[in-house]
Amino acid sequence: MKKNIVYVDWGLIDYKDAWEKQKALFEKLIEQKNKSVPQWFIVCEHSHVYTLGRIGKISNMLIDKDFLQKIDASFFHIERGGDITYHGPGQITGYPILDLERLKLSVKDYVHSIEGAIIRTLSDYNIDASRLAGATGVWIAPEGNNPRKICAIGVRVSRYVTMHGFALNVNTDLSYFSHINPCGFVDKGVTSLSQELQKTVDIEEVKQKIYKYFILEIQN
Repeated sequence: MKKNIVYVDWGLIDYKDAWEKQKALFEKLIEQKNKSVPQWFIVCEHSHVYTLGRIGKISNMLIDKDFLQKIDASFFHIERGGDITYHGPGQITGYPILDLERLKLSVKDYVHSIEGAIIRTLSDYNIDASRLAGATGVWIAPEGNNPRKICAIGVRVSRYVTMHGFALNVNTDLSYFSHINPCGFVDKGVTSLSQELQKTVDIEEVKQKIYKYFILEIQN
């Protein structure tokens, strides 16, 4: 199974460029369904950008266009699920482009596998993370006094082919989240690996761990 899922690192890439590249691979995989063509596990980092899901509320963006320019950020309304989120340097953004039918996974199983891979990765850094009932993504202390999200998930699925994916805060500048209600929440915070560990983390190492654990998750 692993041989059919190609790991690709696009490095630091403009969001619009990555979106176009994603769509091309997504459409190609749909066209070639039921054939033994590669599937993709893509990771990258973006310049500062906010993205709003297809049914997200623009009111969760707390700044205007002028302020966006001031903080050197852009904004896109896109076709994934979920509400508003931020991407930027130091954050691993993952775009698995997979045929769930070929992998014998439901959409729920797929999202669960992403969450599981992130949870296992964080465990390697002695961070106890978990899911939160009724909300996708990965959280730290979700039922405690200081619930904080470390990984957001928002996907699009058509004919069981996926695009978009997850965003894990590693060495992310968390101040950019103060300009939105992250994922629509007003009562929960955000965090990162470096924030939790109080040190800079090797982002390349984290990327490899996520891919390794994702493959293990979908093989279970």
